[in-house]
Amino acid sequence: MKRNAYFDNAKFILIYLVVFGHMLQPFVQDSQSLNTLYTWIYTFHMPVFIFLAGFFAKGAGSLAYITKLAKKLLVPYIIFQVIYTGYYLAIGKQNWLADSIFYPHWSLWFLVSLFCWHILLIFYKKLPPSLSVVIAVQVGLIVGYFGQVGHTFSLSRTFVFFPFFLLGYWITVEQVKVLKHVRVKIASLVFMAIMAVGIYYAPDINSGWLLASKSYGQLGLPEYGGIARFFVYVTSALMGMSILAWIPQRELIITSYGSRTLYVYLLHGFFIQFFRQYDLLSVDGIIDLLGIGLLSCLLVFLLASKPIRIVWQPLIEGRVTILRRLWKQLNPRQT
Repeated sequence: MKRNAYFDNAKFILIYLVVFGHMLQPFVQDSQSLNTLYTWIYTFHMPVFIFLAGFFAKGAGSLAYITKLAKKLLVPYIIFQVIYTGYYLAIGKQNWLADSIFYPHWSLWFLVSLFCWHILLIFYKKLPPSLSVVIAVQVGLIVGYFGQVGHTFSLSRTFVFFPFFLLGYWITVEQVKVLKHVRVKIASLVFMAIMAVGIYYAPDINSGWLLASKSYGQLGLPEYGGIARFFVYVTSALMGMSILAWIPQRELIITSYGSRTLYVYLLHGFFIQFFRQYDLLSVDGIIDLLGIGLLSCLLVFLLASKPIRIVWQPLIEGRVTILRRLWKQLNPRQT
C-alpha cells in the first residue's frame, strides 16, 4: 500500500505517546495530575495503534502472507524475548526469571497479538463487517470472565483489543476523512476535555481496564466487568476518533519516522527499564514533566534513525538492505 503522510504522522504521534506513557508510569501514583494525563493517554493510544495495524492488513489471509508475517513478528519476538531476559539479568532486575518464552516480556505482547489478529482475520473477514465487529466485541467482553485467559501468549489482550484491529481492517480512507470535518474536530476537542476532567475527578481508575491483560475478578468486578469493559470500548473508540481528527495530513519532519515505529517499540524498553531500575528520572513539577516529554521525543527520533536501523535491521527485519544500500553508495565501482 502506498504510504500516506496522515497515517505515518499518526503512527509517529502514537509511538511517542507509548514511550512517554512508559516514562511517566512510575510516577502516576504520587500525583493526581500525572495519573490523569497517564490514564487519558491510555484510553486511546494502543487502541488507535492497533486500529492502524488493522488498516494496513488489507492483504491478509494467504498462506504466503501468514508465513511472511511469522518471520516478521514471531522470529523477532523470540529473539527479543531472549535479549530482554539477558538484559534484565545484566541490570539486576529481580523478577526476570518469572517470565518464560510463553509470557511476553513487557511490550513484546504486541508482536504475538499482532500475529494472532492476522490469523483471526482469516475467519472474521468472511463475515459481514458489522456482524464481525459485533462478534469480536462480544468475545472481548466474555473472555474477561475467565481468569485463565491472561498474560500467557498474550491471550487476553489479543481478544480484548481485536475489535479495534478489525475496525481498522474494514474502515476505508474515505471514512477516516470524515473525521477531518470542522464540526467533528470541534466535538472531539469538547469530548477530550470532558474526558480529562472526568478522569481527574473520578474515583481511582484501575489502569488494568485499559491494559486489557487481567480478568474481571482481578479488576474487582467479577460479575459486572462486562458492562465496565463495554464502556471502556466506547470511550476508547470515541477518544481514538477524537485524536485522529487532529492528526496533520501533510508531510512533516516526523512523517518518515512514522514508518519505522517497530524499531522504537522494540528498542525503547532497554532505556525505560534502565531508567526505572536505577531511579534516574523523577517528576517534581512541570519542568520535569516537560523534560520527560522532550526525552521521550529524542528517544523516538534516535531509535528510528538510520544508524540504529543499520545495526538492528538483521534482528528486527531479518535482512540487511539498509547496510547493503549504504555499501553500494560508498563503493559505486563495485556495483
